[in-house]
Order: sequence, then C-alpha cells, then structure tokens
Amino acid sequence: GVVIDGRTLNIIFQGGLEKKFLELTQHCRSVLCCRSTPLQKSMVVKLVRRQLKVMTLSIGDGANDVSMIQAADIGIGISGQEGMQAVMASDFAISRFKHLKKLLLVHGHWCYARLAKMVIYFFYKNVSYVNLLFWYQFFCGFSGSTMIDYWQMIFFNLFFTSMPPLVFGVLDRDVSAETLLSLPELYKNGQ
Repeated sequence: GVVIDGRTLNIIFQGGLEKKFLELTQHCRSVLCCRSTPLQKSMVVKLVRRQLKVMTLSIGDGANDVSMIQAADIGIGISGQEGMQAVMASDFAISRFKHLKKLLLVHGHWCYARLAKMVIYFFYKNVSYVNLLFWYQFFCGFSGSTMIDYWQMIFFNLFFTSMPPLVFGVLDRDVSAETLLSLPELYKNGQ
C-alpha cells in the first residue's frame, strides 16, 4: 500500500508526475491519502478512473470526504463524530469501518447472484410474452389484432415484474453469510 500526504499530492499534480504516481499505485492494493484537501482526494479518484479505466470505491466519514465520495463509482459513508455529510452523499452508509467487510463480501455477493438471476428471469418473461404474440399472428393471418386485452397485459406485467424481485430480494441467499465471510474468494464467482 501507499500512504501519501497532501503536500506530496500537491507536488505530483503541479509537477506533472501523474503517470509516475499511477505506475507506483498499480503495484499497490490500496492507496491512502492523509492530510490532504477535499479537492486533492477527488482529483486522485478522478485520475485513477480516467487513466486506469477501473471502478473506484471511496470511503469517508466527514464533510471533507464528500467530493471524493461523489467522484468515485461507489461511495461509502461512515456515520461518526464528524457529522452526516459523507453519509448523505454516499451510495451506502455504514456505522463503523468494521462493517465494510460484510457489506462487500456478503451483500456484494448476494447482490451479484440476485441481479444475474433477475436478468435471466426478465429475458424469459419477455421472450415468452413476445412468443405468444408472434405465434398468434400466424393464427389470425397477420391482421395485427392482439390476443390479450390491455388490462390483462398490465396485470401480467405487474404480477410477473413485481412479485419475483420482492421474493428474490428477501429470500434468495445462495451461500450463508458465515461461509462468505470465511471464504472471501467466493466473491469473485459473481464477477
């Protein structure tokens, strides 16, 4: 990892050393910016997103982290003594830093699995509905008449579009939370 302060970041951005800084950070698992201004933090996040074309995650706990959280793809706010500004500007909020592991490994894995199943489900639902209309056109001689009334189509979409996401969102857990926390490599399966 790299720990860098605000004065050094100032030298990097003013001296045109961004490429060398990025080469250094590519060999690290994490980069920590301490004693830096909010503008410098957001500039680091934007630099990494723009040059490396990777997804960025920013974590902050105060008002000085808001611009960094908003510049990242995913922002996590930690509610604490410095106020709620970071939480209000973030995508996810946690009460303590120790909850980050469960947010990423458990809820992230479950979210991947649920989204994958729901995408397949919506394709299936729409293909089955369009197939029904397609084959009916052969029966009615391509007259353009519809087989299903408008209100039946609304109830079909309402029932098959609203119920499964609710059921999957509440009940679908392919692996227990304890297993996901003990085996972090399971997170990569979803990716």
